Amino acid sequence: MNTYDFVVVGGGSAGSVLASRLSEHPDATVLLIEAGPAHGPERTTVPAAWRSLVGTDADWGHSTVPQTGLNGRTIAYPRGRLLGGSSGINAMMHLRGHRAAIDLWEKEGAEGWGFDDLLPYYRRTEHTEGRDTAVRGTDGPMRPRPAAPPHPAAQACFEAFRTRGFPVADDLNAPEAEGVTWTELTVVDGARQSAADAYLRPFLDRGNLTVVTEAVAQSLVFSGNRCTGVRYLRDGVPLIARADVEVILSAGAVGSPHLMMLSGLGPAAHLRGHGIDVVADLPGVGANLSDHPLGLAFFSAGRDMPTGQNNHIEVVGVTRTDPSLAYPDVQLFFMDVALALPGGQGYALGFSATAPHSRGSVTLLSADPSVAPAIDPGLLSDERDLETMLTALLMARDINSAAPMDPWRGQEAIPGRSLDDPGRLRTFLRERGATTYFHPVGTCRMGSAETAVTDTRLRVHGVEGLRVVDASVMPSIPAANPNPTVLAVAERAAEMIRAQHG
Repeated sequence: MNTYDFVVVGGGSAGSVLASRLSEHPDATVLLIEAGPAHGPERTTVPAAWRSLVGTDADWGHSTVPQTGLNGRTIAYPRGRLLGGSSGINAMMHLRGHRAAIDLWEKEGAEGWGFDDLLPYYRRTEHTEGRDTAVRGTDGPMRPRPAAPPHPAAQACFEAFRTRGFPVADDLNAPEAEGVTWTELTVVDGARQSAADAYLRPFLDRGNLTVVTEAVAQSLVFSGNRCTGVRYLRDGVPLIARADVEVILSAGAVGSPHLMMLSGLGPAAHLRGHGIDVVADLPGVGANLSDHPLGLAFFSAGRDMPTGQNNHIEVVGVTRTDPSLAYPDVQLFFMDVALALPGGQGYALGFSATAPHSRGSVTLLSADPSVAPAIDPGLLSDERDLETMLTALLMARDINSAAPMDPWRGQEAIPGRSLDDPGRLRTFLRERGATTYFHPVGTCRMGSAETAVTDTRLRVHGVEGLRVVDASVMPSIPAANPNPTVLAVAERAAEMIRAQHG
């Protein structure tokens, strides 16, 4: 058994931030445990290759339970399994979302976690250029930049958005921005920049920082109601890491609740049903899973499509289906490949309901840590989300019909123009047109609500010495790709931890 001040479980976006920031204090010893390897396949670094990483050794390879809202379909649920976590396999889109979506957290019981509270930490993560320095960072580790050079078909689609009334947003990461913009990507010198690349790898030579990869956490260790360490397997050898100060779970919206339930933290009846002794009865562990549904409309091209040089998603727009809404509830984007068509020839318009009402769960299937949990994001289980997705699909079609797309437009292949009745389009979305946007959050929500798992300093209720810091603590989902918000939450958590422990 080795002893450290802090043991961080999970080397993804949040874990990379925490291990880096906590080890800045030379007297604090930090262990980071990551289940995956230090590096993924070589193509992990190639922006255009991100879709090919699903199903590789860099992916946990999860799948959902049958989705009632998707007519019983089971869908793949990829999560990153390498240093950098999902930031090592995602599409590298850097979008914060609207101020009002984060302000909602306070209304949901997370006092002190409004947008203005989080803004300094958003800024701390970033190194941007040519942006408003009041809201964007200039000396942080992550280096988001607009996609460049733009694909010629993306340029046409940008104009199509404008033709359809989308205002041009100079910076869609400004607090209340809305409209169409060039996607900011975490790509540096033509290569992916994961959270591990930005926060962790430059500091691996710190004597007080230990990073152990291919080490799979099995359970938390408790002495009474205090969490004192982590049991993990490495090369088949069972090991224990002791934490003198804190254990911090950063295993993500699937991994963190799974490890907590395996360790006796969760809904008491559910744990006992799997023969697990209850350390703390926390009904909210694994509940409140929220994810963005995603749809893609595929089109053949009316001319040869050049090969995309970036992440294939260079243009993104956000809007509201109802002007009375507090913030945009739809995201649309142009993709310069048609994944569902032979050879990928063609293009797609993606659409997502970014303020979903549907909720799901992560629950145990077994007390065996090697058995993945049951993942139920509940996609389109709330009829309101289906209606939003239908509206978004019609918006995507309308953008594609705008004059700037004339030189590129071929035929609509999926869903196909023969599907023009709203009822048939709803059936299409449920049967094959909707899937996940890979954005799970909320399964260890913070705050004062009855189902809250942590307090607003991210300390787990009912026990000592344990915090959760990752997407699982978000009370509700940001109205955008969550990774920038995960980084900001982790930056703030690191400051809280250092303030508490010196």
